[in-house]
Amino acid sequence: MPYLQIDCVSFSADPKYQTSLFGRNILAIYETNRICLLIFDSYLPKTMKTTCFKICFVILLISSIFSGCKKEEVILMEISPESINTVIDKEINGVAFKFCLLTDAGEPTTIFNEGENFTLQFSIQNKTKESLPFYDYGYYITTDFFAVKSAKADFGKPFKFIDFSSTKELRWILPEGYSNFIIPWKNEKNEFQAMHGLFEGLKQPYLVKGKYYTQFTYNFTFGDPNKKPDIETGLLTFRINFEIK
Repeated sequence: MPYLQIDCVSFSADPKYQTSLFGRNILAIYETNRICLLIFDSYLPKTMKTTCFKICFVILLISSIFSGCKKEEVILMEISPESINTVIDKEINGVAFKFCLLTDAGEPTTIFNEGENFTLQFSIQNKTKESLPFYDYGYYITTDFFAVKSAKADFGKPFKFIDFSSTKELRWILPEGYSNFIIPWKNEKNEFQAMHGLFEGLKQPYLVKGKYYTQFTYNFTFGDPNKKPDIETGLLTFRINFEIK
């Protein structure tokens, strides 16, 4: 079968593919990240070839635009009972992120005994040499932040978000300073404050034996509000797989 391919544009003279587009014998097929055009020269008058080629390259241009729109890359950080590390610890652009589960004694681990409480801790440390403005607290009102799940069930979060702090102070993280969010799974506090937010403890029950995980994804930004961020991390996914024995 006569066949010529130019990048994402294909030309064919096989009559079994023949169809019509704008009154011309053209078949357009979209395939994943490209558009494949089949033109049947043997069925096209010479006077129409120039027009068909114009159509081809217009569609090729559109295809190249869409193929350039790739999904944003997500950095995955994950630990499990089989991992050597018991803490997710990652520095990006001078900002260090730490995510872990703690025993009642404050030791990080991914294995707990049935009937034992555990604490979720997430911290952000400024490793730069200057104070870092941080106003982006949207991550802790997402449905996944500190939520615990298994393969078959969603056990929710240990807290309920009430409101952001009404104070207008500059929210900076000093050099080598931390911003922390730490809360027990079974939290007895009716209300508490953390990271410029007001929350209600949900007094979750102890988890039974089984395998669980907690995971959230967020793009963190640092800098003055309503301005272009000084630092933007891109999408980060934190996942801790843990077990109750």
